[in-house]
Amino acid sequence: MANPFNGIRVIGVLISSLIFFIAIVYIYDYSPHGLWGSDDEDLAVMELEAVRVQEYQGARLDSTAAFRENSIKGPQSVEVDGYRLGITGLVEEEQSLTYGEVLAFPSYSKVVTLYCVEGWDATVLWEGVLVRDLLQEAGIGPSANTVIFHAEDGYTSALPLDYIVDSNILLAYKINGVTLPEDNGFPFQVVAEDKWGYKWVRWVTKIELSDDPEYLGYWESRGYSNDGDLVQGVKDLKESHGE
Repeated sequence: MANPFNGIRVIGVLISSLIFFIAIVYIYDYSPHGLWGSDDEDLAVMELEAVRVQEYQGARLDSTAAFRENSIKGPQSVEVDGYRLGITGLVEEEQSLTYGEVLAFPSYSKVVTLYCVEGWDATVLWEGVLVRDLLQEAGIGPSANTVIFHAEDGYTSALPLDYIVDSNILLAYKINGVTLPEDNGFPFQVVAEDKWGYKWVRWVTKIELSDDPEYLGYWESRGYSNDGDLVQGVKDLKESHGE
């Protein structure tokens, strides 16, 4: 004769299994920590490394390694939290912008080649904001004609205001699709196209409007051409070598 309790035990096992299954589904679907639980650190989203662009619109780009270290005091380390970009001098209202406030301006990109008087060059994709937009936000004084860029290491160089406006000169914060590396001038570098590399100020901390077109920056006060034009620079180099 069959034992009636065997059927009851089978039913009990099935009910227990069903309850266990429902509990597992609930934990996976509704628990913020999953099946075994998790610390907040385990739940943090891992940020993937940015991808460096190597080609843009058919043009092969150089890497950041193509830029040689030739700064006056070595690469500068600028902390974003305390950073402020000053817009000073002959402006209607001086500005002190955080890194984020600068990046909030409209962004532009272009491929530009930097030529160094040492004989090397690098062609990369730059992304940044227009210096013109920053100056217009502060209000350009009527007598201003020169823009002086100041760097974290004390380096300076100046460019004509008309050149800045007409050439859509960038204050770059990205290179080849990634945030500007420290060696390349983080947080900002001037992209002074058609000018020699010593005009491309890195680690920019202040942009000053001036009425002194004869202002001499670091290398200019040491004999370099003040306009920094590539064509004139080549001529000066040849003359210095007796060619």
